[in-house]
Amino acid sequence: MKIAVNTRLLRKDAMDGIGWFTYNTLKKITRENPGIEFHFFFDSAFDQEFLFTPNIVPHQLFPPAKHALLNLAWFEWSVKRKLQSIQPALFFSPDGILCLGWQGKQYGVIHDLNFLHIPEALKYSNRKYYSYVIPKSASKAARIGTVSQYSKNDLVATLGLSQDKIDVVYCGINNHFHPVSIEQAKETRHQFTGDCEYFVFIGTLSPRKNILRLMEAFEMYKTRGQNNHKLLIVGKAMYKQDELMGYKAKLAHSSDIIFTGRLPDEDIKKILGSALALVYIPIFEGFGIPVIEAMQCNVPVIASNVTSVPEICGDAALIVDPYNPTDVAAAMKQVIDNENLRNSLIQKGNKRKDSFSWDKTADLLWKSISTVL
Repeated sequence: MKIAVNTRLLRKDAMDGIGWFTYNTLKKITRENPGIEFHFFFDSAFDQEFLFTPNIVPHQLFPPAKHALLNLAWFEWSVKRKLQSIQPALFFSPDGILCLGWQGKQYGVIHDLNFLHIPEALKYSNRKYYSYVIPKSASKAARIGTVSQYSKNDLVATLGLSQDKIDVVYCGINNHFHPVSIEQAKETRHQFTGDCEYFVFIGTLSPRKNILRLMEAFEMYKTRGQNNHKLLIVGKAMYKQDELMGYKAKLAHSSDIIFTGRLPDEDIKKILGSALALVYIPIFEGFGIPVIEAMQCNVPVIASNVTSVPEICGDAALIVDPYNPTDVAAAMKQVIDNENLRNSLIQKGNKRKDSFSWDKTADLLWKSISTVL
């Protein structure tokens, strides 16, 4: 049997949420199914690290799918031609985009529908592309996976899909995240914040991640108390980056907000494990991997009360209104001032994190895929 896979988001040292989902699930699935020939479709030069097992056949397909028009060309020309040549039993796409011109069986993982609910958070070309291709892919798919019950309910309500067609396959925690020593935390603060303690946000700097209100909340927190705390914002620039920098420049405590850009995984692990708390307040999220990574690091979490985030956090986070910076600032103060609360969040996070692992994700995903093979 042959299974073709969209692996265009497997990019060395440049993976975000869907890339990690792809990496961790395929690593287990390919190893546990040596009798299946997996054809990995890359859109650019690939690293040998991603060829997990001998039963993987890599293909570099032109053009690099870096924006909407190139995406369309990649899926509907290059991928389609390769699928017609290979004739696999299934085309599996971890980012939810299917080949609309190929008539074979297909399975997609649709992580969320943010492009429909908050289109202003994407460039015009991207939101038009996703708004067209994802609903069509959802209809075409033999079956669909998604990463939270929230997202499943949203797919049913927004796209009119049958609940019976969708399986929830929660995300997991990358194994390089773990608590750090006192000495490691000290070294990390020296490297990134000039020896100051800090709150941290980790993720792509998309408008839906709510970075403007996060900075506003931090400004309130700093104004109301005497401290040398910093806010570390870790992630690559996305749409409307100039708006973020312009807003930051106007703040009285601008120098206490540090944008690091994208960092190596080793640095992210140290930064998260050394933080006072993760402040993760997106206005739309399909899962929210950083919250469970923080729990793995024994770091308390302040998180949104909207979309999938409360579902993933359970009782192991201080839940806030992401539209209310005053609420977020108050939560930051609570986490610092109330040691009992802080310890309680860490203890609850230790239990909550055990609900999520990439092994569980891979097993759930393969069980779902197997129903349509």
